[in-house]
Amino acid sequence: MQELTYKLVVYRNIDRSSPLMRLAEIIKHKDCKTFSDDKVASMLLDKVYNIIELGNKYQFDCDIWTNYIVYLIATSENPFTLAAERRDIVNDSLKSFALNDFEIFIKLIHYDFSEIERDLKVDCFTMMKNYKNKDRNIGDLAYNNVSLRIKELYNEIKDETDVNKFYEKVTAFYKKYGAGDFGLYKAFRISLNKENALLTPIAGTSNMTFSDLIGYEEQKKALIQNTDAFVNGKSANNVLLYGDAGTGKSSSIKSLLNMYYEKGLRMIEVYKYDYKYLPEILSIIKDRNYRFIIYLDDLSFEKNETEYKYLKAVIEGGLEVKPENVLVYATSNRVHLLHETFSDRQEVEKDDVHMSDTMAEQTSLASRFGLTIAYFNVKRQEFFDMICALVSENNNLSSINKEELIKRASLWNMYHNDYSGRSARQFIAHLLTE
Repeated sequence: MQELTYKLVVYRNIDRSSPLMRLAEIIKHKDCKTFSDDKVASMLLDKVYNIIELGNKYQFDCDIWTNYIVYLIATSENPFTLAAERRDIVNDSLKSFALNDFEIFIKLIHYDFSEIERDLKVDCFTMMKNYKNKDRNIGDLAYNNVSLRIKELYNEIKDETDVNKFYEKVTAFYKKYGAGDFGLYKAFRISLNKENALLTPIAGTSNMTFSDLIGYEEQKKALIQNTDAFVNGKSANNVLLYGDAGTGKSSSIKSLLNMYYEKGLRMIEVYKYDYKYLPEILSIIKDRNYRFIIYLDDLSFEKNETEYKYLKAVIEGGLEVKPENVLVYATSNRVHLLHETFSDRQEVEKDDVHMSDTMAEQTSLASRFGLTIAYFNVKRQEFFDMICALVSENNNLSSINKEELIKRASLWNMYHNDYSGRSARQFIAHLLTE
């Protein structure tokens, strides 16, 4: 096996500590008699366990070994996979290297482990080839996108032995979904603990849709129009959603991700203390064949915080132009994002020679969002209408008549004093606990 993996060219960036590469080294130790058979068997079973772990994580079925090879192909980012993702014409030399690697992957998929199993008195590879995962609704999986994509590619290439057809099928997969984590996941966040990678996937994203957000039709319409234009390569604005807490600002952003994921929208969630990495994020995503929204939740700054300066430069004003495939969407409880008090204003008036310049600096961040959408608490009757709509969606609450429902909702609001969508859902959850 090692003589195969060492001949990989464009897929040579597969991690040397991966189960595949480690298995190849372990089998070499067996052939060279470096360790006893018992020691080799123990090391080999450790790597098999790692593959089974991955298989259970992503709900691989039927043949975990082949699914694992397919997973490596799908998640690899290299010059060939990125060219295929961008639908570029792959030059003859790069195609030749890819064909070489696909010959190796075909051999690995159909690798005969019988001699190894016989010599080491293990049958783990036979079991992996015939593995049955427990039945589970794919829609309930936190990793459903990854599972579906791997399953699709697995069904395409598991029995393919013609390298040219193998090439065509894998290339078609990259063109359709992309390569690497961006092709498999919807959303990402910064993770400084992951070696050699700034962005890490968010596996369990929300299934929120706009139909789950009752009311706010004008706000949703404006947000969808802007995002639709962006996804389709037209001119669009950075967006600031501001207003009362619990009114659906964050839910609207999550709904956009689910609405446009299949059209190539990806989202990167960035927290305030990571804004300094925004230029590096842009350098990673600017040449990818996706549309990216940089998502900043609960955006605001106190007067002594300077992180907003990184954000200003990224949105508009730095020497490097923001890539055309990137927008910034932010939510905030206030439209003026820098916290300012009357005492601050008096201090500026007293000590600042260029007071107007200082005030412009404090308001300049919000002005860089071309589209601002306000979300405020609804009126009392709209709140009750929202609750009635939520109850109609839940069969467990069908026994409560409308008069009783409104009475209890009024009592609930006496203690919470909040006519928001979040409060309405909390009230429904309260009813369900009873």
